Amino acid sequence: MLKIQIRKVEKQDLDFVYKAICELENEVLDFEVFKMIFNENISNPKNLYLIAENENEGLGFISFHTQNLLHHCGLVGEIQEFFIHKKYRGQGVGRLLINEILDFAEKNDLKSIEVTTNKKRVENVAIYENLGFTLSHNKFTIYK
Repeated sequence: MLKIQIRKVEKQDLDFVYKAICELENEVLDFEVFKMIFNENISNPKNLYLIAENENEGLGFISFHTQNLLHHCGLVGEIQEFFIHKKYRGQGVGRLLINEILDFAEKNDLKSIEVTTNKKRVENVAIYENLGFTLSHNKFTIYK
């Protein structure tokens, strides 16, 4: 049985988060640019970055950004990145991270929580629906 602890991401978690995002995106990202954005994002009080770990290793992490939106007349949160190591998937790690986000949303009176997943990750639709999300929007992107 896993002994899982959830805590806020700190500067010393940079390498774990960097490797996780590179794996998630299936590419090697510019480390210096990544580090700058990482430090900026974890120091922003409107963001919540959490890591799930056992006694000796990181199991997964989630990044959550909030903003006041006119069309919601209030604060909305969006999961930006959500990663669980392959060997720990299906063991409740993701559910624990999502529960922390739900608690944060309730305490901060958020109007909604949103998450977007790449169309290539077909399996994520069922995972998010199982976590209580509803498929409610289409997202369109222009890459530059």
